[in-house]
Amino acid sequence: MQKVLIVDDVQENIVVLAELLADKHEILIANNGEIAIEIAKKERPDLILMDVLMPVMDGYEACSFLKADPGTHDIPLIFVTSQTDLEDEMKSFALGAVDYITKPISPPVVLARVQTHLQLKRVSDYLKDKNEFLEAEVQRRLQEIAAVQEVTILAMASLAETRDNETGNHIRRTQFYIKTLAEKLRHHHKFSYFLDDEKTINLLFKSAPLHDIGKVGIPDNILLKPGPLTEIEFEIMKTHCRLGVNAILSAERRLGVQLPFLKFAKEIAYTHHEKWDGTGYPQGLPGEDIPISGRLMALADVYDALTSHRVYKEIIPHEEALEIMMSGKNTHFDPTMIDAFIEIADEFKIIAAKYRDFDTEKPESAEADKLFVNMPAKDLPVK
Repeated sequence: MQKVLIVDDVQENIVVLAELLADKHEILIANNGEIAIEIAKKERPDLILMDVLMPVMDGYEACSFLKADPGTHDIPLIFVTSQTDLEDEMKSFALGAVDYITKPISPPVVLARVQTHLQLKRVSDYLKDKNEFLEAEVQRRLQEIAAVQEVTILAMASLAETRDNETGNHIRRTQFYIKTLAEKLRHHHKFSYFLDDEKTINLLFKSAPLHDIGKVGIPDNILLKPGPLTEIEFEIMKTHCRLGVNAILSAERRLGVQLPFLKFAKEIAYTHHEKWDGTGYPQGLPGEDIPISGRLMALADVYDALTSHRVYKEIIPHEEALEIMMSGKNTHFDPTMIDAFIEIADEFKIIAAKYRDFDTEKPESAEADKLFVNMPAKDLPVK
């Protein structure tokens, strides 16, 4: 049974309307606008029949309050009044009333109009509930899709991890390195067009684990070699970039559609070994020809390689790693990115400590550090 709130300061008027509607509706009563507002907020009636001229608060003021409150805004309101001027009627509709009935009332007219507006309210409530359900369902589906995307990326990354000498914490660290650096750069005039969007930064974070997916195609004797690589072995190692992007492209071809959420994954897998001066691989891209995602990953990957244990090197202390990174400004790394990195280097150190490889790291070795610093280019951390 739908609720109808009758608001009038004259008892006889309330009785007439209540007797007319009581058989089919639950009746609520108020004798001024102030009380009507309190009842409307508490009871949420389906329709309000409101007089205009009342003490304490008149109908116009009460209507204004009700329409300004999101909780009562959608309750249809009909003015039932002795005011017959056209200006009063126009004011009523301007305030948000759905109808205007003049006194003395005509019972058939009141019944017909009440029935019409209650029916419209039922339809409106149904559509509102339906829309809320659909919105909730859309959000649920979007969350499912996002979860599937994330699981897909992590599954592919784990595949590479099972063959590499690096650990799952390498994946986590590089994810947070990229996110931290991207958030630092998001308002810089060179990068704001690309990074000033939380969605982009989240996609970079999710895509980062696929940077070395191509290593699944590198032979074990090269991938797991504890010492420096030969020239031939190094050339084979370099193919992991092409293997990585081709693996993702192959997955897209099988699905018959390009997947937007893998766009950055493809860029990162293919370009994270490019260098600012154009001496990187596999394409030898210089400067801003390298995608921003690839430049971010290059910095994150090298920092992690320097400060983590590998089968071919020991840990390099954070401060010494910074010096090595700075020496790559304008050659290996985007100069703006490396400057931003230095400003937030302490955050990188915290991330490194939080996701440290406790089960594999060894004590720092000064001799190993020096050996690593003096390695030829082909033996630097490209794995």
